[in-house]
Amino acid sequence: MEKYDYEKLLDEAYAQLPKEVFERRRFEIPKVISFIEGKRTLIQNFKEIADTLNRDVKHVLKFFLRELATAGEIEGTRATFKGQFSNHVLNEIVRRYAQLYVICPVCKKPDTKIVREGRFWFLVCEACGARTSIKPL
Repeated sequence: MEKYDYEKLLDEAYAQLPKEVFERRRFEIPKVISFIEGKRTLIQNFKEIADTLNRDVKHVLKFFLRELATAGEIEGTRATFKGQFSNHVLNEIVRRYAQLYVICPVCKKPDTKIVREGRFWFLVCEACGARTSIKPL
């Protein structure tokens, strides 16, 4: 029977991990840039926010529409919502979305993806491998 060197096995395990796991950069979501035009609110940097969160723009929009209880649409890189909403409210919705659908509840890293298996949805962390069930939108 072959004796294994713990340090060697540990080095091999580390080598198989994705490089993002070792990065210590801070995950920052851009602040919402919005303005009110009549009875509508426009988020100028909506696509940039979705790209930073690494999520589909339609998924993020669906969450916003549900949270704001209003109608809205995507127009190029920006989103338009019926109603007048403050920057504070919109930033809070982005923070809540990130907490529920982006940040891994186990290791607190944003390196996740949403996977559907049958009727169930999971947040799968690419950094630590955790799988957490999430509510579908």
